Formats: sequence, structure tokens, C-alpha cells
Amino acid sequence: MPLDNIKNIVLVLSGKGGVGKSSVTTQLALTLSLQGHSVGVLDIDLTGPSIPRFFAIEEEKVRQAPGGWIPVPVHDGQMLAPSRSPSTNGNANGDAAASGTQIGPLSCMSLGFILPNRNDAVIWRGPKKTAMVRQFLTDVLWPPLDYLLIDTPPGTSDEHISLLETLLKSTSTPGAPPNQLAGAVVVTTPQAVSISDVKKELNFCKKTGIRVLGVIENMAGFVCPNCSECTNVFSKGGGEVMAREFEVGFLGSVAVDPMFVRLVEEGERPLYPKGTVVEGKTMVERGDGAVEGSKEGFLVDKYRDCSLAPLFDGIVRRLVEDIRSRD
Repeated sequence: MPLDNIKNIVLVLSGKGGVGKSSVTTQLALTLSLQGHSVGVLDIDLTGPSIPRFFAIEEEKVRQAPGGWIPVPVHDGQMLAPSRSPSTNGNANGDAAASGTQIGPLSCMSLGFILPNRNDAVIWRGPKKTAMVRQFLTDVLWPPLDYLLIDTPPGTSDEHISLLETLLKSTSTPGAPPNQLAGAVVVTTPQAVSISDVKKELNFCKKTGIRVLGVIENMAGFVCPNCSECTNVFSKGGGEVMAREFEVGFLGSVAVDPMFVRLVEEGERPLYPKGTVVEGKTMVERGDGAVEGSKEGFLVDKYRDCSLAPLFDGIVRRLVEDIRSRD
């Protein structure tokens, strides 16, 4: 079975659309890779496959091989040059950043790689969606992976039911890695309307027996690109209150950073106003020897200079520690 090569499978879920599941999935994958893990990302949001866009590999196509599909590589495992950040001031990755970073390989699979035209609408009934999800889980020839992240559509639809049925069947067969289905990361935004919908997703996890690894509150503020001050445009704290109510872990709040948007949309390396420090890490400053609008380097290399990278580094370390402690 193709899933036999995978040690841990993590679902990224939300009962609400537009909360940034794909953005969170992308940053979880990049951070896991930066921590040296081999990572795969499976996009089962069939009507809105955005993972190819986030990883800047929209023009790529999957290759057919005997027995299935070969996922699209984002980058191979390799050593990155030292980070451009001037200092890390006690950051957990300080020594590694100063001497270079050994990253793990990263690859992706999405319906976006299969459609003849990326603007084509996917108008499928439930049975065809179910068949496609099952095919993604049985016919993708993943290389050996430490983590497979599955980016899901909003709600509790046919895709979710098909996904869980197939995963639970595959991960319970003899020879499957123990506790292979690690659990789910649930994404919300702070507003009450989002929290209300995401509570349904947490109930879905409880009823289906999926362990919730934690809640991430996304869009909890807006980081000004000129002064780096964070303003809580959509309020803050609703995700943490919900996590306490359901007695699940709260992984952290993540703000909207226009520099990350620019990195994804235009491939530009993030640069910040002088004196910007996040999680003890001094960010690369404008005019600090960095080329304005530079598009050189791998996505994972440029992401190291994003203000969200130190936040996700902490989130992922807690996730990995939690998963390992329950193996």
C-alpha cells in the first residue's frame, strides 16, 4: 500500500471556509521540512485546489508510473545556506540557522496538477468525489515520509467521510505503522461566526474518533508592513476559548502578515522595518544588504525570513512532541 511508507498522517480541518487551512498546511509543511523531516502534502479540496499555488508549482503535472502517480516535488532534502536573519537571540534554531539548515524533502499531490486547465471548474457529484479521494489515498506513490499533511475542504462533506473511511481501513491493516493516523489540526479565525462552524468540526472529530492535536487561531491580527505593529482586526482569543471548552490543546494565534502573502503570490523574500523581532528572532530588515523584491532561492529558504516562521517553528515542535509522546 502507498501509505505504508508514511509514519504519521495529520489532517488539517475546519468547519468554515476561508479560515486559511491551505495557508496553515503550507506553513506546517515548510516548517516540518526546515526541522529536517520528510514531508508530503495531499490536497483533497477538489473544488478549490490551492496547494499548487501556495507552493509555486502550478505549472507542474504529475507523472504516471507503474502502480500509480508520482507526486510533484517542491524541493529535495539538502543543506540550506545560513539564514539572513542578523540574530536569533535565543531562538531554538539559533545554532542551526548560523551554520546552515538541513531540510527534509517536500512533495505535493493535488487535483490541480491533473486538470487540463487550472481555471476549470470541478462540477462533480458525491460518488465521483468519493472515488477521487480514495484514488489519491491508494494510487499516489509517496516516497518514505515522516509526515503526510492532508489539506481538506471546509465542513463535513463526502470528501471527509470517504477520507476517514479509507484512512481508518488502511491504517488498521497488519504492517501499518503504529498510530499512523496521528490526528487533526483544526483551524479557525477569532470571530464568533467562525467559532460556531468550527465547533461542528470538533464534534465531527469526537464522533469519528479522530484525535484533535490542537487548534490554531488564524488571522488573529494584521501585521502592518510599515511599522510591524499587529492590529487585531478580527478580534483575538476565540480559538483559545473554544479549545478550552472542548478540552483540546491550543497551538497558538497566527496573524496575517502581508510579507507572507507577497512571498506566496509573487515569490518575494520577506523584508521588515528596522528592529522587528518575533519570538526572539530579529527579522531581515529593509536596506540591510538584502535586495528589495528578491525572488532568488527556494520557497522554504525565503520562508525562513518570514515573521510567521518562528511562530510556526514553536507550533510544529509542540505538535511533533505530542505525536511522539503518544506513539
